[in-house]
Amino acid sequence: MELYSKTATDLAGMLRQKQCSAVEIANSVFDRMDAVEDRVKAYLTVEKESALAQAARVDEKLAAGEELPPLAGIPVAVKDNICTKGVRTTCASKILENFVPPYNATVVERLKEQDFVMTGKVNLDEFAMGGSCENSAFQKTANPHDLARVPGGSSGGSAAAVAAGEAILSLGSDTGGSIRQPSSFCGLVGLKPTYGAVSRYGLVAFASSLDQIGPLGRSVEDVAMLYRAICGRDPMDATSAALPQAAASWDLEGGVRGLRIGLPWEYFGEGVEEPVKAAVYRAVEELKKAGAEVKEISLGSADYAVSAYYIISSAEASSNLARFDGVKYGYRAPNCEGLTELYERTRSEGFGAEVKRRIMLGTFVLSSGYYDAYYKRAKRLRQRIMGEYEDAFADCDVVITPTAPSTAYKLGERVGDILKMYAGDICTVTVNIAGLPALSVPCGKDENNLPIGMQLIGPKFSEGRLFQTAHTWEKLCGGFNAIPTL
Repeated sequence: MELYSKTATDLAGMLRQKQCSAVEIANSVFDRMDAVEDRVKAYLTVEKESALAQAARVDEKLAAGEELPPLAGIPVAVKDNICTKGVRTTCASKILENFVPPYNATVVERLKEQDFVMTGKVNLDEFAMGGSCENSAFQKTANPHDLARVPGGSSGGSAAAVAAGEAILSLGSDTGGSIRQPSSFCGLVGLKPTYGAVSRYGLVAFASSLDQIGPLGRSVEDVAMLYRAICGRDPMDATSAALPQAAASWDLEGGVRGLRIGLPWEYFGEGVEEPVKAAVYRAVEELKKAGAEVKEISLGSADYAVSAYYIISSAEASSNLARFDGVKYGYRAPNCEGLTELYERTRSEGFGAEVKRRIMLGTFVLSSGYYDAYYKRAKRLRQRIMGEYEDAFADCDVVITPTAPSTAYKLGERVGDILKMYAGDICTVTVNIAGLPALSVPCGKDENNLPIGMQLIGPKFSEGRLFQTAHTWEKLCGGFNAIPTL
């Protein structure tokens, strides 16, 4: 088996037993990249030279007998809305096409302390606005399980790179499902942490009250290892939290006996494809056989959650993206006569259609005549959703739903149907609205051999319980880290 197809956990063990070197691991990943990247198109910037140099430093430390951190020598791809010092960070937008940050995001600094190997920066929907990775200003990323289909979004490049063997792990960001939905479409494990569990310092903001950085990988243990490396309080992010012990430690082998699982019937109704529902039900039945208790629950605000999400996220985006005006950094429209023309042309030429759509929507719902009718009502619904989850977790330990209502659809299929594209977020947005942790794990395939994801949702800072539950399922189903043939 090629090194690029192994899990981070396996590679970490092999490295310490000197069955392979960090340079050999990195070269295996870059050789794989050479073979498939022209078809997958996951990367916007490849950092081969610096990655191999870092891998060589890890090998030197190993040869000197130094004790290595858990992620030392592991190739990790970074979503291109996370700042990397000296490495281009574009947010897949023309307006930041040549932007090179002067500092690292906190998550990158924490991984540098782990001696990780950064393979490069991966594609996304522009400014993380989209669910298919088709809104990038530079290229459309393909799903390694079927190159004619989308990898999901907005962290489509993060998911495709790991699924194709072009990285062992990756970092993504999740505002309304942008880690979990691509993980579902690409057959990966993906975690959206509790809001505040991971620092957002250095993440280019989309919607600040919803955004969260998280890990993607090919096994639960891999994702848990990457999460452990990046989580925790950061003085550079006032919204980050000092984690309770349960969020930073866990026993993956603890099993699910006595675990109370809630199935919200609203997430298994019309609009969710039958193969998706069937796969999730089968997985839950296996967990029940392993000792879990299952009950049906209701999360009644689910029907309104997508509307509330797009109002809140677009309102925050219209404010956050006001900084891209051609004055300080990024693209500046040439030959402008006056400040108003500079603003207008820079933003018209620099932003793509979806970003402009959401800025206009956000500005509209914040305007004086419509604030009460839209934004204020959406904020009230947010409180109601949070209350419904609190009630649910009084009787349940974990809530399980499909991650997405469908499997990966064909490239171009939904580009002209914005409402259908937005409706694809129905299973994931309530988690961001409530600030909860959620983990997507593969639970089967449909008739086209496309992966199906199951979403595990827990109370705040219950990541350990989610990992334990997902790892139990991983053992029951025999694992799910095979790389598709390309």
